Order: sequence, then structure tokens, then C-alpha cells
Amino acid sequence: MNAQNGSTSGAKAPPSELVTHSLAVTLRGCDELLVQADWIDKLARSEASGKPLRIKLGLDPTAPDLHLGHTVVLNKMRQLQDLGHTVIFLIGDFTAMIGDPSGRNATRPPLTREQIELNARTYFDQASLVLDRERTEIRYNSEWSDALGSRGMIELAAKYTLARMMERDDFTKRFKGGLPISVHELLYPLMQGYDSVALRSDIELGGTDQKFNLLVGRELQREYAQEPQCILTMPLLEGLDGVDKMSKSKGNYVGITEAPGEMFGKLMSISDTLMWRYFELLSCKPMDSINALRIECESGRNPRDAKVMLAQEIVSRFHSPAAAEQALTDFEARFRQGALPDEMPEMNIAGAPLSIAQVLKQAGLVPSTSEAMRNLEQGGVRVDGERVEDKGLKLPAGSYVVQVGKRRFARVTLA
Repeated sequence: MNAQNGSTSGAKAPPSELVTHSLAVTLRGCDELLVQADWIDKLARSEASGKPLRIKLGLDPTAPDLHLGHTVVLNKMRQLQDLGHTVIFLIGDFTAMIGDPSGRNATRPPLTREQIELNARTYFDQASLVLDRERTEIRYNSEWSDALGSRGMIELAAKYTLARMMERDDFTKRFKGGLPISVHELLYPLMQGYDSVALRSDIELGGTDQKFNLLVGRELQREYAQEPQCILTMPLLEGLDGVDKMSKSKGNYVGITEAPGEMFGKLMSISDTLMWRYFELLSCKPMDSINALRIECESGRNPRDAKVMLAQEIVSRFHSPAAAEQALTDFEARFRQGALPDEMPEMNIAGAPLSIAQVLKQAGLVPSTSEAMRNLEQGGVRVDGERVEDKGLKLPAGSYVVQVGKRRFARVTLA
């Protein structure tokens, strides 16, 4: 965690107990808070006046479904919401037409208005599984962006220099590498920054890949004679493979609308090490409780117990406690009653998606692909407890318990 304190002048009274608590909630699991001293001042003024702060999160509806990686920042929004502040869930229906260049080495194809509207329909419904719907202000940035018009866009562009825009890492790399940068991409950070002006946000949240965009918002607020927002960046959650960030395109994700049993099983497949990362970023348990549980596991308690707690908490949140209990019962029936060994070889295999025959061979469960095919034909292969009948099956990136016969097991992570 990296929190910058900024500069202060003159002696100040120590923060109140409420401000100290609010700061601790803000910092939990975060990557960076800019500027911490400013945020403490905002919290203190809010406490003194009784006026809630304005917490902004913008998401472009580039895909119709959210996964647990998206909920890392949504969880932080809910924590700040529970402190009594105003949460603004901003759907970037205008900025989605430009396409966010963050982390891109090529121009992102802009979405059509029809695609954006289709994706936006489900965004807030899914986000409401984390946020308190009744206490959330939902906005669309087309409200003020469409109204800017050509003259307004020119006036906005005059408030930021090309030199500062080219400080952006992905633009710099593309420029030096001779890769094209479309002019419309330069507008994206400006339009996202203008959202903060329109909403008069006190703090904006985003992933670590959004830092540049968030800083532009801070600078534009100064240009418009507003107090600059603070910036809170959250880590990008690793997917089930523990390597790449969670992504539907990589197949290493847990969708928040997936069936309870599938969600539970995927969470049980993560490594014992990755589990603690998920606890910190996804769980609502106090950090003291999580740290105590970790010490118990390091002292001999089976990490599987902790993983069950995590999986049940997540399934309960997005479905119900009853669904979580049923998912656990089904999981135990498939695995523990099926004599799944407490210890089994673990290995990482590159090249996903990979055919099931290759997985079996590279995991050392069979000596050859022909032997793999023979076991598949005889019904002797299981993946996560389910018999595999399709000899052409290809497994995407993720973690799996693979079984051949009654006694050969391996926990395989494909990347």
C-alpha cells in the first residue's frame, strides 16, 4: 500500500476517532491514496458539517456482465457508502463511444450506441448486488458530454496540454514504437476528467490502470475553480490462475451472476496463497479476523476451511445464505465423499486453452496422449469431479482438479 501524505502548514489537531476509522476503511486493500492529507481534511470537514462527501466511480459499459474483479472497487464504494457518504455510480455511455486507451497497445474499436445501451441495461442491476441501490446516485455522462457541443469540446481541450497527455505511459510506448494513436483517444482522459467537474466529486475510485485518467480529473477541477478530488486506486484482482488479471477473455473469471455451485467451485479451485488476496479485496470480514484466520492456517489449520468460508461468503452475497449452504453440500458430495485426497501434485501448465489429452499428459497422469484417449473412451477421466466424455474438450485458463481412474489426481493451473 502506498499512501502519499502531501504537505501541510501549521499545527493541526489530531483527527477524530471517526476520521481515523474512515481513513482506515479507505486504505484497506488500496494501492494508492492521493493525497492522504487532503482526504483527511475532507473527512474532517464532512464530520463537522454533517455533509456527506461525493464518491465517484465511472464504468464504461464495454461488456454486459460484471465479474469479481469489477467488485474490488465496488466493495470499496460500499464501504464508503456505509460510512454515510454519497456514492455516484457513473455509467460512461458517452466515453464508451471513444474507448478507453488505458493499457492498450492499439486503438480500441469504438462501440456503437446500440451496443452501449444493451450493455448498460444490466450494469447497475449487477452493481446493486454490492451497492445499496436506495442510497446510490446513478448518472450517465452523456448528460453533460452531449451538451458540450463543438465549442465546449474546444474550450475543454484548451485546458490540457499535449505534452502532459504524452506523459501517459501507454501513449508514450505506442509513440516510440511507431504505433498509431488516434486523435479521438486523446479526448478520453479529458472527458473522464470532465465527469469529475460535472459531478463535483470529492474522491474518484478506479483500478491502478486508471491513475492517469483520475489525475486528469483532479487537474481539470482546478481549472474550473473546484477543490481537486482525491484519488483512490485499487489493485487489479488476479484471476483463478493467479497470474493474469481476472478477465472473461482469459477464462479465469468468476461472474457475479454465475450459478451458486459454479461460483463456489471456482473459488475453491484458487491456490492457498491467492486465497488471502481474495479475502483482503473481496471479503467484508474485518482485517483482524482475516489475519487471525491466516495465523491459524499457518499454525496447522487446513486452509481448505478458510477457503470454504470465503466461497460461502461470496456466494451468500450474490445469491443467498441458503444457496451457499447448498453449494457447500454439493461440493462435498462431489469431492470429499468421492475420496479426493488431501494432498495431490500441483503444477502450472502454459498454453491455455489446452486439449484434455495434453493436460493429462503434461500433468503426468498418463504417459501419452493415446493413453489419455483410451481413458477418456473408458470414462475414467474427471475434471472437478465431472466425468469427461468429450475427447475434443479444451480447458481454458484456470485451476482444475484432474483425475484419472480412482487414484491418480493432480491440481492443474492452466495459463
